[in-house]
Amino acid sequence: MKWFVYNLLFTIAYICMMPKFLWRMARRGGYVNRFADRFGVYPDEILERLGDGRRRFWIHAVSVGEVAVAGQLMEELRRQSPDMAFVLSVTSSTGWTQATKVVREADILIHNPLDMPRCVRRALDAINPEAYIITETELWPNIIRLAKQRKIPVFLVNARISDRSAPGYRRLKCWFGPVLNMMTRIYAQSDLDKERLCDAGCDEGRVEVTGSMKFDVAKRNEIKEAELRDYLTAAGVSSKARILLGGSTWPGEDTFLLKVYAKARALDPSLRLILAPRHFEKADAVEANIRAAGFDCLRRSRVAAPEPMAEDTVILADTTGELMGLYGLADVAFVGKSLYEHGAQNMIEPCLCGCATTVGPHTENFRPVMSDLLAHDALLQAADEAELESMLLNLLANPDDAKALGARSAKAVALRCGVTPRLTADLLNRV
Repeated sequence: MKWFVYNLLFTIAYICMMPKFLWRMARRGGYVNRFADRFGVYPDEILERLGDGRRRFWIHAVSVGEVAVAGQLMEELRRQSPDMAFVLSVTSSTGWTQATKVVREADILIHNPLDMPRCVRRALDAINPEAYIITETELWPNIIRLAKQRKIPVFLVNARISDRSAPGYRRLKCWFGPVLNMMTRIYAQSDLDKERLCDAGCDEGRVEVTGSMKFDVAKRNEIKEAELRDYLTAAGVSSKARILLGGSTWPGEDTFLLKVYAKARALDPSLRLILAPRHFEKADAVEANIRAAGFDCLRRSRVAAPEPMAEDTVILADTTGELMGLYGLADVAFVGKSLYEHGAQNMIEPCLCGCATTVGPHTENFRPVMSDLLAHDALLQAADEAELESMLLNLLANPDDAKALGARSAKAVALRCGVTPRLTADLLNRV
């Protein structure tokens, strides 16, 4: 009876949300591509490849961050089981773009099917995976249930339950508990995540605390660093000039950083600001904010070969796949979605690069990571806008302090790597 109710409510909710999906298709693009995948209907070429008899795991990742974790897991699975290939499913258009960079020729990229029994059965019939692996938190009950019915092992890796989600999981433990207990193994990021999973009805023995796989995901991109250094040099930015970087910023955070930049330049006129917004479709608004603050703007996506620019020009990095390279060049960084929005973006990346890293008060999506980094004095977290401004201005005014913080950051990340190989070995033993 409960599955009938769930399927009915899911169908009604999907129909009600359809206008939002259509609006998103028009605004962002990318959602129309391979739209039939959502119903478990695949092109003949994909079906032919799925029927080639190769061993395949199905790995699901929601968007960019989860795709990075999935990519790391796939690499390690290939290393430990060289004949392995993968079906990688994603939910978002940005996830699809990122996923194209981690799949290999033998792998297959699809959009995740709707969690309706008929759609899921079609997908499982076509893919016939040896295992189904979910990254982080997106649980689709019908996929888990129907995979379990077919004796397909189901795993949840890098599992976390956010502060916002935990009460809902606990209230609905009568529903989530049985779903979680259909899984073969759950690998949680922290003791608190395990506690919350158990509060949601999961058997304690099914959950293992491994730490965060995101420490293994981040890799320095020295080629991109060199390419971007050449770009900045052509734009007239000296290699000796200090760089303040806003990484994956959300609305409002760029305006805040522009204010800090104006104050910091009074002490160091050679300082440069680079803004890398999380969503590139908002780049026009960010450029408008830059110009409203009285600065010229060099937009990376529109100027491939820059000429020397005014010393206070702000660089708008609205291009894909370059943030790690920018972190490798920056002296001080602020990680976005942490000042006004909740959740935060990945602070491991600037720490890995030895960049003095700051975040705002809202870092719920990286709770275990933040706990580890703060315990080792590897980054600075501000309670509010005023404290963050003070932190940034202090780091920019004291280069030695910034370098020392960056060195602690890089060391802390290095000490926490190695989760993925251990988790992968255990997972393969359970398939």
